[in-house]
Amino acid sequence: MRADVRKGLWSSAALILLISGQAALARDAGGTAYVRALAETVAEDDALAAFYRERGYEDLWTGADDAARRGAALAVFAAAPDQGLPAARYDAAALIAAYRAAETEGDRGRVEAAMSRAFLAYARDVSSGVLTPNKVDPGIVREIVRPDPAVLLRGLAASPSPARFLRDLVPAAPEYARLVKEKLRLETNPGWGEAIAADALALGATGPAVVQLRNQLISRGYLVQTASASYDRALMRAVQRFQADSGIVGDGQAGPSTIAALNVPLQERLKSVVVALERLRWMGNAPRGARHIWVNQPDFVARIVDNGRTTFQTRVVIGKNVEDQRSPEFSDEMEYMVVNPSWGVPRSIIVKEYLPLLQQNSNAVGHLQVVDRNGRVVPRGAVNFAAYSASSFPFGLRQPPSDGNALGKVKFMFPNQYNIYLHDTPAKNLFESEVRAYSHGCIRLGDPIDFAHVLLARQTDDPKGLFQSELDSAQESSVSLDQKVPVHLVYFTAWPSLRGQVGFRADVYGRDARLYQALTEAGVVLGAERG
Repeated sequence: MRADVRKGLWSSAALILLISGQAALARDAGGTAYVRALAETVAEDDALAAFYRERGYEDLWTGADDAARRGAALAVFAAAPDQGLPAARYDAAALIAAYRAAETEGDRGRVEAAMSRAFLAYARDVSSGVLTPNKVDPGIVREIVRPDPAVLLRGLAASPSPARFLRDLVPAAPEYARLVKEKLRLETNPGWGEAIAADALALGATGPAVVQLRNQLISRGYLVQTASASYDRALMRAVQRFQADSGIVGDGQAGPSTIAALNVPLQERLKSVVVALERLRWMGNAPRGARHIWVNQPDFVARIVDNGRTTFQTRVVIGKNVEDQRSPEFSDEMEYMVVNPSWGVPRSIIVKEYLPLLQQNSNAVGHLQVVDRNGRVVPRGAVNFAAYSASSFPFGLRQPPSDGNALGKVKFMFPNQYNIYLHDTPAKNLFESEVRAYSHGCIRLGDPIDFAHVLLARQTDDPKGLFQSELDSAQESSVSLDQKVPVHLVYFTAWPSLRGQVGFRADVYGRDARLYQALTEAGVVLGAERG
């Protein structure tokens, strides 16, 4: 629904306090017809039934004194599409129509129940998300904290400012408001102009494709209006700004990656914004941590953030885009780091990759030790690998600390059931790629030593010396963090930059596509489709 339509819906002096001429319906709030209708309507909803019993079936929405609460709720219901929410779940127009049509106390009881149901649905959706993420994609294992309906109802009933109470349900993260603004901007944008008909463009180029490039950057806000048809310095700087927001090497040359990113249709970028809003709702209003680690997988970057400012960042490699190897999405707390780590090979890798090799040649993968359930090394000659299947193989494989260890020189632990952590790697060449999805699921860091130094600087005057002394021992050792650091493994393909522009990334795992489909099935409709 367009903003002007919503304004018209919620005008006429707030529908004259929502049809004040029907105030007669509120004169007998305790009437038996009202109570009976309300009780029968909410009977199958335990939370609603208990709430109304507790208050003797006193009205929350439909009484003569409920106009402010009623008006505030209907206003946010009507504006729900702006946040990418399924407005049909809390249809303001239908509720208003029901209130207008009510003629009896029984009708009022049913409208009262409908308003409460709509409020609970809206409050749940806006504060914790429309979807249950792991039902859409098993790689999204983020724990969702759903609001308690009883707490919501009591809180709203007691609030001296219903409008403020409803506003406080919306995620407070500044990125949320910026993404809502971007959603509305994209929905009212006629488009970014013609697709750029070139594989690559560079400084000094001229012709129609340069004009197409220039027009796209102007329409996106990266370049002031100009009619020049040549790839000049001003255009190069605009390209660099776009590249910075898009995770592309900022050389100012419009290479294949830059042109491909510019040519993604506006509607696809709008879908990314809608999905990003849903992901932020899953995170609710829980604090990220004054210091926290933010790993945005499609961005291939890990950041240490202190009081909202990035104080360190490094490139990362994430899991391959194959089943069981995609990096999951969740939050936890980093507790310690392991210097000179040994690598306990995950069971899935053992049986899928290494056991077949060992069955052909017992001396294969010689850099790995065979260990029993107690971690004791077992001589290879004592094992008949061919006698075991993937399900019956009783041994583990471990790589001791070494220069070639798969985990490199350090790993950073936030113990979790998914066996995911951040770590070093000897495969430094992988960080040169623009798309870095190569691991088995864990997050590999491009600059792990400096990452360790920054973490340790909070608890020692000589973080480099402390780390180096542990490293020089050549023995596996654990260094605890005096304060646990929240870690957020996230997946945002749309994210606001500090300059206000929303940057976009590729949907590496196809998760956004699945989530957007689920949102549309739940009733989310884009502005252009609402008409």
